[in-house]
Amino acid sequence: MNSSSDANQSGSPLFCLLGAVGYSHSLDTCVLEVAVILFLTVLIITGNLVVIFVFHCAPLLHHHTTSHFIQTMAYADLLVGVSCLVPSLSLLHYLRSLSEELTCKVFGYMVSVLKSVSMASLACISVDRYIAITRPLSYGTLVTPCRLRVCIILIWVYSALIFLPSFFGWGKPGYHGDIFQWCAVSWKTKPGFSTFIVALLYAPAALTVCFTYGSIFRICRQHTREISQRHARFSAQMEGDKGERGERCEGCPDKHYAVVLFRITSVFYVLWMPYILYFLLESAGLYHHNVASFLTTWLAISNSFCNCLIYSLSNSVFRKGLGRLFSPLIPSCLSCTGAKKVPAPVGPSHKAFPLTTLIP
Repeated sequence: MNSSSDANQSGSPLFCLLGAVGYSHSLDTCVLEVAVILFLTVLIITGNLVVIFVFHCAPLLHHHTTSHFIQTMAYADLLVGVSCLVPSLSLLHYLRSLSEELTCKVFGYMVSVLKSVSMASLACISVDRYIAITRPLSYGTLVTPCRLRVCIILIWVYSALIFLPSFFGWGKPGYHGDIFQWCAVSWKTKPGFSTFIVALLYAPAALTVCFTYGSIFRICRQHTREISQRHARFSAQMEGDKGERGERCEGCPDKHYAVVLFRITSVFYVLWMPYILYFLLESAGLYHHNVASFLTTWLAISNSFCNCLIYSLSNSVFRKGLGRLFSPLIPSCLSCTGAKKVPAPVGPSHKAFPLTTLIP
């Protein structure tokens, strides 16, 4: 295992995953690791607090049932950010009175559970969009508020249970606690438990997302092709043209919203794939490196900030809610937005809330 110095003031080596490169003799701590963790912690906590406040301030965001899962992810990611204060405080020597073994086990378990909630929520979002597009007429009876609440509760319970065997010697749930020397040196991954996690969490979630979004985009492509063919056949007829406009507007919202959610899911798996691959390789005894463990772990944790960033950039209603949230802090923007809204005429051809405002 790497250590940053042969000896410090206490006479014992200080453990740093990044080795002597990130160690500061004057501060007696792993400065590079502390900087990375604190930077991500601030981004994650700030970003997800903004998402939670915007959802409470923008009622239009609640028109989609997926907003419940997105809020669940935001709360889980917020707790990830708060829990990341633990390794930071440990590296700054504020947790010396606590048992290192218990602290790293609890921290690793908590982060694993919270990221499992995010992964399961993304899978449920993809199933929700699949039902909305494949069974639009029966969607309201299949997806009810009561069933949504039950589903969210099951996500939390399942995530908590699937990593619980790690406390009974089954294996290590991940490398989030490797900032602590006991976790990195004494707590080993085991092929059996790693296979258990992949089979019951990673693989089902990934396969569900691939199947549902693949089906969604195939259906949307087929629908668009049929509309184009019908439009070309009856383009000369005025009634046909009006009907095509209606069909196109009807098909766009679900497709656009699915694209937004697909972006969030894609970024999630792009950031988590290096971690999952390293997890499998290290569990099988094929590859082990402290720097790779640190980089892949915190790259995966950075996804807790990327979720809110992607959603804010992709959803127009979310951006409007974000503007309203920060408008009291920037009064000069109120006159700009007011000036843009005044010239808008109100007439029969202008609806107050068109359907397209509910989509990204």
